[in-house]
Amino acid sequence: MSIVHQDNFNKKEYQHYIDEPYFRLIHNLQNLPVQALPQGYSLYKATLKEFAEHINSCYSKIGVTEADLRDYTARPVYDSAFWLAIRDNKTNEVAATGIAELDKEIGEGVLDWIQVSEQHRGQGLGEYLVSELLRRMKDNAKFATVSGQCNNPANPEVLYRKCGFTGSDVWHVLRR
Repeated sequence: MSIVHQDNFNKKEYQHYIDEPYFRLIHNLQNLPVQALPQGYSLYKATLKEFAEHINSCYSKIGVTEADLRDYTARPVYDSAFWLAIRDNKTNEVAATGIAELDKEIGEGVLDWIQVSEQHRGQGLGEYLVSELLRRMKDNAKFATVSGQCNNPANPEVLYRKCGFTGSDVWHVLRR
């Protein structure tokens, strides 16, 4: 596997690779609007198992385990305040989850896992998660970043830009 920035990427040079481009955006953590949690939903303290199950239900090719997430909690950038779960009050099912990290040493917040179950999309849950995570990290970070697959059918880049992220950075993850 190789990772190449867009500035150094030559399609012809990497024609024998499977190319998966990823965007990377930045937020300056200024002028953050306060978002209200949509009616009918509530924040709650989900278990690692619930986080893993929800993440896996939102992606077709991901196999995150409870143990993987337990490893996340042992990292120096872990803070439980940046693990959010939203429940549908009618069904009690997980509707959305978001995980972020904070590297206090360099002042960077990183949004890692932001996902909304397909049947709950379009309700404002993604915007709420992103805005709430940015609000929670603003006093301890200088900026926040997020990345995602450029060719993701859910088009998460639209959500992040709506929440104030900017930039045009693209990285190519290349596999033989």
